[in-house]
Amino acid sequence: MTDPTLIIPDDIKKKHSALIPLIVRSESMNGEEKQYWINILPVMTPEQIEKLTKILQDERRQLDLIDAKYAKKIETIGQEEFIKKVEEEHRSRRQERSLAERAAETEEHHTEEDILQNIKNDQDQPR
Repeated sequence: MTDPTLIIPDDIKKKHSALIPLIVRSESMNGEEKQYWINILPVMTPEQIEKLTKILQDERRQLDLIDAKYAKKIETIGQEEFIKKVEEEHRSRRQERSLAERAAETEEHHTEEDILQNIKNDQDQPR
């Protein structure tokens, strides 16, 4: 969570323990901007600190909502892919069964023909 390029004095870390992580994790600021806000924290009024905290909390909340939305979409896509895969496996198994049934029917038909031929041959032979 900490950015090694940021210089955050211990007294500022201690005094603004809730705000520093919000600044460090902010995705709307580059490193220089983060360092700027850390540097001016000691001279900011309580109202300014409260406003900055609210802005960064709102940003974090909105980003978390976006992440959750996309995570849900990704999960849904994953589920859809899983369902497609299962359906494909079922379709493949049905085709295999169908082919096996046709092969069995063909074999049975040949066996019937052989039996009928044998019966016919037996009947044709003089006794």
